[in-house]
Amino acid sequence: MLALFFATYAAVFAAEIVGDKLLYTTGVLATRYRAGPIMIGMALAFMAKMAVAVLVGQALAQLPRLLLAGITAASFCGVAWVVWHKPARRETAPIEAGAGRAAMLSFAAIFFSEWADVGQITAGTMAARFSSPFVVWLGAVMAMVTKGVLAASLGAGLRGWIQRTFSPGVIRNVGVAVLLLLGIFSVLETLLEQHG
Repeated sequence: MLALFFATYAAVFAAEIVGDKLLYTTGVLATRYRAGPIMIGMALAFMAKMAVAVLVGQALAQLPRLLLAGITAASFCGVAWVVWHKPARRETAPIEAGAGRAAMLSFAAIFFSEWADVGQITAGTMAARFSSPFVVWLGAVMAMVTKGVLAASLGAGLRGWIQRTFSPGVIRNVGVAVLLLLGIFSVLETLLEQHG
């Protein structure tokens, strides 16, 4: 169970860090409001979004194992395709946050944006693959909250360092390579289980 938690955490965190606009949103909110309300709104939004992803993944888990492995591989390859085709350019300015209560603004900014993003797809895929939906949900939520905490505490500084240190092409290529490897490993693991 602990291994599944950390595998989900790592997969969702890695998928989310690659070119995510919510880092800017959370960073901007952190410059205008106290961190506590931002964290509460953010955590509630991530909990709800990952619950949907895990429920969809669990529904897919009822499919035959080899078909599920194929769907898993296609999912990771699809996300890799999206990341690959995302323009390799740097975004210069974060969006401006309007006035309002910080927790509600944080919740709304996160909950109502980027549905079916790479983090949710990764969590859904993990839930479809493994029979512990709560552990997958918890790992996914913790990965998302970690991302949010980093963004809120460091603002856009971490993203700026990554962008200054690595070219957009390198960031994109590493993300695509990790996603493709996860897709390949999903199929290989299923095939090895069936022949083992």
